[in-house]
Amino acid sequence: MQELNIALVTIGALTLLLSLVAGLMRNKVYVVSEPMAAVILGMVIGPFGVDLLALAGWGDPFTILEQSARLTVGLAVMAAALRLPRRYFRANVRPMAVVLLPGMIVMWLVSGILVYLFLNVPLWTALLIGAIVTPTDPVLAGTIVTGSVAEQDIPASIRNFLSGEAGANDGLAYPIVFLPLLVLQHSSERAITEWLFSTLLWEVGAAVVIGATVGTVAGRIERKSREHDFLEETSLLSVTVAFTFTVLGGVKLLGSDGILAAFVAGLLFNRFADARDEADEQKVQETVLRLFTFPIFVFFGMAIPISEWLALGWAGVALAASILLLRRLPMMLLFHRYIRPINDSRDALFAGWFGPIGIAALFYATVAHRILGIELVWSVATLVIASSVLVHGVTATPFTKLYGQVIDRDHPQAADDQSSAFAEG
Repeated sequence: MQELNIALVTIGALTLLLSLVAGLMRNKVYVVSEPMAAVILGMVIGPFGVDLLALAGWGDPFTILEQSARLTVGLAVMAAALRLPRRYFRANVRPMAVVLLPGMIVMWLVSGILVYLFLNVPLWTALLIGAIVTPTDPVLAGTIVTGSVAEQDIPASIRNFLSGEAGANDGLAYPIVFLPLLVLQHSSERAITEWLFSTLLWEVGAAVVIGATVGTVAGRIERKSREHDFLEETSLLSVTVAFTFTVLGGVKLLGSDGILAAFVAGLLFNRFADARDEADEQKVQETVLRLFTFPIFVFFGMAIPISEWLALGWAGVALAASILLLRRLPMMLLFHRYIRPINDSRDALFAGWFGPIGIAALFYATVAHRILGIELVWSVATLVIASSVLVHGVTATPFTKLYGQVIDRDHPQAADDQSSAFAEG
């Protein structure tokens, strides 16, 4: 019980403090982001700090991290779906298809090859690590595309693009992660068969169908409830959160990809629900996500394998830096002419840099550790995650402000005109 109280007071105090000074953190204090502060707190109170708390005292650390990450990512992808304009994916089929299909494959292969070259590990192990760090994290991305600084300096088209990509590619990373995982677990022939029929057809295909069906039904019911005054303000505040948990839990019980289903369900719910409620739904989802975000980053700080990081030596540092620089930026520069929200190389550089690696990668890393138990996969993945939290956290506000200043200087009206036209679409 004492450990629970310590967790409540430390995490609660951090959440309270950061919530009270969120504007200051994003506008003035560039060196420490909110997720970074949570990770630092976890390191301080964890086994490598003053040793006040340890996840092992509550149960299996990997199980705690996996389930906490799953809930947090589920809330994050739902928040991303509610943040998007209606019919966003229908209006942007080609740019989303480019970044979610060849774009993700390129990021996966680049990351996997870098792991293979720097660490000299077996190819499929390297590809597994590369797949884990491929998805853009919706939790960290949400801290970049929301708030007054983002609304002032980032065009709505870019914000919507990053939100849509981060929400979709967390679920779509599932087959990319499970292909090398199954190959490492079984023979190649059995792995391919299971990947095609189980992973792709059921765990991904069924997730899309179930999510779309549940989201459509829930959205229509919400609209009818609003029309007949069945929905009170207090019940509205709980609808999307309960909806997220229901989809995550129900689809997982069916053996499918709950994260992808949650995002698809959020898109369809947003499409059919009463438009008057969208702002409230988004605010509630963002608020609840904030309450989940701080604990999972604190847990991550408590569990980081510092000794394993040190064992990687300079190769680990070089690998993390190379992945942050080469995983996404070259892909965005290569494909940006096919991505309508990205108008030029300047937009591509900004969108290419801000594809952070975070809780989604943590979730897949814990899944891989549970199934395979390869410690190297865990240590490398967490090193890259921590590096992204640090580097993207430090650069988020200054790079965003610089990007906004460049847009205003070169095209004073372009950003506003593009944002308005894109939001209407």
